[in-house]
Amino acid sequence: MTSPRSAFGASPQGDDASGPAQSDPRRLIARVRPLRRALHGVLLLDKPIGWTSNDALQKVKGLLRAEKGGHTGTLDPLATGLLPLCFGAATKFSQVSLDADKRYRASLHLGQRTTTGDREGAVVEERPAPTDAALLQAAVARFQGEIEQQPPMFSALKHRGRALYEYARDGIEVDRATRCVTIHCIDIVGWQSPTLVIDVHCSKGTYIRTLAEGIGETLGCGAHLAALQRTGCGLLTLEGAVTIDALGEMTEPEREALLHPVDSLLAAWPEVRLPDGEAGRFLTGLRRQLPPSSHPADLPAVRVYADHPRAFLGAAHITAGVLIADRLLSPLEVQAQP
Repeated sequence: MTSPRSAFGASPQGDDASGPAQSDPRRLIARVRPLRRALHGVLLLDKPIGWTSNDALQKVKGLLRAEKGGHTGTLDPLATGLLPLCFGAATKFSQVSLDADKRYRASLHLGQRTTTGDREGAVVEERPAPTDAALLQAAVARFQGEIEQQPPMFSALKHRGRALYEYARDGIEVDRATRCVTIHCIDIVGWQSPTLVIDVHCSKGTYIRTLAEGIGETLGCGAHLAALQRTGCGLLTLEGAVTIDALGEMTEPEREALLHPVDSLLAAWPEVRLPDGEAGRFLTGLRRQLPPSSHPADLPAVRVYADHPRAFLGAAHITAGVLIADRLLSPLEVQAQP
């Protein structure tokens, strides 16, 4: 009988203790990664509490078997709600969503300050929370408009290549420059002491945790962020977003049917349509003089389409009546559109 060593070049024991485990076909099958595929579109995810944005992305990416994906703005593990996920060609336009205004529903615990500014930190100070509704309304209203914020130490903002929260965990305080943000609208939607619930419409880069602490300071009682849900990102809303659990129970075609078109990220932009024969030249990056009556002479951002058949081509801007490409789909990505 031929020995295992003579037939396969090694004994069943292998050259180390990992041999049997490595030769077990069940282990080999478990290590086989599912085939990835090119998918193009935007999925609106309702991120669960306790998940990082990247963990949620990787889970959904695996369920869709997508080759390429990214998220459009980090949500802390404490936060839930809308997390737009971009796949394939949509990743080219993710910055649009990153730069968009955001909407949140936040629950503030009045009367307690914590080390992190949220419920996960240790309580460092307690004071009685106010009960006067007019006082609460006046304090909240002070934060509407342009305000200066200092990023919290417990944030993902980078300093010399490290996230600020890494310094904070090491007990190191880093100087942070203040930034100007805009609170377009802030409304009280619930109050049951000590919990104050507010809806916030704000510019990108706004830290709701810092806003919560600021409201507490204005009231003289301190506050921390108890819960946070993102309800909107630009024109995208939480309505229609899907949970990870629901995705896991769907068939692959059902999951794919949830993808919004690539151009849904640019829905607020003016539209330019190119006649037959012009689309191909535009995709090569050639500039095009537009008819004077068709569009304003200068527009900072437009979405461009082929007219017949209708197909999204990419993003551009118009300067002195000339259409200039910024981000383009490849011919294959154009053809992949439904």
